[in-house]
Amino acid sequence: MTATTEFEHAFTALQPRLRSLAYRMLGSFSDADDAVQETWLSASRVDVSDVRNLDAWLTTVAGRVCLMMLRSRRTRDAVSLDAELGATDGIRVPDAAIVSDASLHSSPDAAAAASESVGLAMLIVLQALKPDERLAFVLHDTFALPFDDIAQILEVTPASARQLASRARTKVRTAPAPDPDRRRQRAAVDAFFAAARDGDFDALLRVLHPQVMLRSDGGELRASATAIIRGPRAIASQAMMFTSFSPYRKDAWINGAAGVAIVGPHGPISVMAFTVVDGIIVEIQVIADPGRLTALLPDDLLGDR
Repeated sequence: MTATTEFEHAFTALQPRLRSLAYRMLGSFSDADDAVQETWLSASRVDVSDVRNLDAWLTTVAGRVCLMMLRSRRTRDAVSLDAELGATDGIRVPDAAIVSDASLHSSPDAAAAASESVGLAMLIVLQALKPDERLAFVLHDTFALPFDDIAQILEVTPASARQLASRARTKVRTAPAPDPDRRRQRAAVDAFFAAARDGDFDALLRVLHPQVMLRSDGGELRASATAIIRGPRAIASQAMMFTSFSPYRKDAWINGAAGVAIVGPHGPISVMAFTVVDGIIVEIQVIADPGRLTALLPDDLLGDR
């Protein structure tokens, strides 16, 4: 086997890891694929015969590519966490990995992928970090890259890289961790929709956390659906308004958390991901962007249209 062939095999084996890294950094599957492709192009131009740890080296290259992509994005995609939570302009719910309820229970691969998924609530916090903070945190805390290597990418000292990761870690702790009990997650979502269907406002309030937040991204084609709504009463009022969607609800798992896809006769309407903690809904993320829904939803959820 030639050195080139060996490198190609190593890169192919590492692609899922690199795509996972790029997804955490960029929040977009298409951007993640572009980053992996750029990593390949950049790495293939280099003589790797002296590289001792190819996995770590490729992870470093991918991290540098993602950092460049983040820095080149528009200002609207790099808002601070406080600004993002306080305004509706520039809201973007990250791309979601969606599997149907049936697939989760029938496919070991789907179940494993769901278990390994990073939640949308976490991705939104990552998305709000400064690019350098995000890189330091993701590469160290998720991919176990040493701070010496991270410092080289950021062109800072290892101590500074460690500080960046620490600041990011503090912010990431604000992201609610979904209940590990999938049955309890699904029960809370079922209770939410049952109460909305029955017009039971009090039952809706009981399943919503006092500080619950709903974040909706309608994209350019459905800008009116882009909003941030806070508080159980405001969200319960909205829930009462979309009871007509109940016949089109399909249970799904979104980045490993309980959710639903709303697919009407003319195509997908929205995807709703629920973060459930101790049986109570603390966050709801909604993708209502028709430009993304068809690409994100699997065939068994799109159904016959």
